[in-house]
Amino acid sequence: MSYLEANYRAVPSGWRKILYLNWPLVVLLTAVASVGFLVLYSVADGSWAPWAEQQSERFVIGLVAMVLIAMVPTWFWRNMSLLAYLLGIALLLGVEFFGVVRGGAQRWLNLGGLVIQPSELMKIALVMMLAAYYDWLDVKKVSRPHWVLIPVVLILVPAFLVLEQPDLGTAMLLVAGGGLVMFVAGVSWWYFIAVGAGAGGLVYAVLESRGKDWQLLQDYQYQRIDTFLDPSTDPLGAGYNITQAQIALGSGGWSGKGFMQGTQTRLDFLPEAHTDFIITTLAEQFGFIGALTLLVLYMGIVFFCVLTALRSRDRFAALLVIGIAASFFLYFAINIAMVTGLAPVVGVPLPMVSYGGTVMVILMAAFGLVQSAHVHRPRGVR
Repeated sequence: MSYLEANYRAVPSGWRKILYLNWPLVVLLTAVASVGFLVLYSVADGSWAPWAEQQSERFVIGLVAMVLIAMVPTWFWRNMSLLAYLLGIALLLGVEFFGVVRGGAQRWLNLGGLVIQPSELMKIALVMMLAAYYDWLDVKKVSRPHWVLIPVVLILVPAFLVLEQPDLGTAMLLVAGGGLVMFVAGVSWWYFIAVGAGAGGLVYAVLESRGKDWQLLQDYQYQRIDTFLDPSTDPLGAGYNITQAQIALGSGGWSGKGFMQGTQTRLDFLPEAHTDFIITTLAEQFGFIGALTLLVLYMGIVFFCVLTALRSRDRFAALLVIGIAASFFLYFAINIAMVTGLAPVVGVPLPMVSYGGTVMVILMAAFGLVQSAHVHRPRGVR
C-alpha cells in the first residue's frame, strides 16, 4: 500500500485528486517545455520576447487546463466525445470558408481575435471519438466489415478536410493516430495488411499523377519529395532547408558549440529555427547529448502514458490514453525524421518545443485527459 493510499481518508476530496495526479508525467512535461523556452530564448539572441515569453504563458495556461481536465471523471469525457468530434469537423469546415491564410496555407481560424488551428483540436477529438466508439461496440464485432467501415469514415473525413488546407503532415498524423487506435482496439491484422498494400498503390498513383490533369498533390509537395530523395539537386532552392538543417545537426558534434553559440542559427542560415527545425538549433548548441536527452524525455512521457493505459480497467480510458500517447509519439518521431532527412519535410512541429500557441495548449489539454484516466482509475477516488 502506497503512502497516498494509506492516507487516503485523511485528505479532503479535492486535494486527494491533486495528490493522485501522475506527478512524474507533470515533471517530464515541464522539463520538455523548459527545453523549448531555453532554445526559443537563444533563437531570439538572448531575448525572452517574443517567442519564449509567449510560449511560457501558453504553457502555464495549458498546465492549468490539464489540472482542471484531470479533476473531471473519464465518463464525462466519454459522453463529450461525439460533441468534440462534431465541433472539430465544424471548425475545419469553418477554415475551408473563412480561414486565415499564412505562408500560402489556409489552416487557421479567427474567432473574435483568437486565432486557432482547428486541425490540432481534431487530433484529440478524433482519438476521443474512436475510443468512445470502441468502448460502446461489442468486442466480438470489432473486426466485422461494416463495423470497421464506421471508424474509417470517422478518420478519413477530417483527414480529407485537413489535406485540403493543404496540410499533408497533420492529415498523415490523423490517419496514423486513428489507425493505431483501431489496431489497439483489436481490429484484425488483415485490414492493416490490405491498407498497407493500398498505400503502396497510392504512392505509385501519386508519383504517376505528377504533371497530369488529375495530379494528386500540390507542386510544392512533389518538390518536397524530390528534395527528400536528393537534397543536393537544389541546395540553394528546394533543398536549402534540409541541407542547412543537416549542417547544423552535424556541426554540434557530441556536446555542441555551447548555449547561444550556434553559428547556423546566429547567422540566420537555419530555416524556421523556432518552429519546424528547432531540434537542429538544440543539437547545434548542445550536440548529440542534448538532442538525445530531449528524446529520452519524450519517451518518458510516452512510457507513463502507456503505464496509465495498462493500469486502467476502463476500455474507453485505456484506448483514449493509448491514442494520445501514439499521436504524441508520431508527432515528435515524424518531426525528427523530417529534419534529419529520414522523411520528407511535411511541416510537423516538435511538440511542446516548437513555437506555437494552439499546439501547446491542445497538447496540455490532451495530457489532462491522460491525467483524468490516471486519477479516476479504480482506487476509491470519486
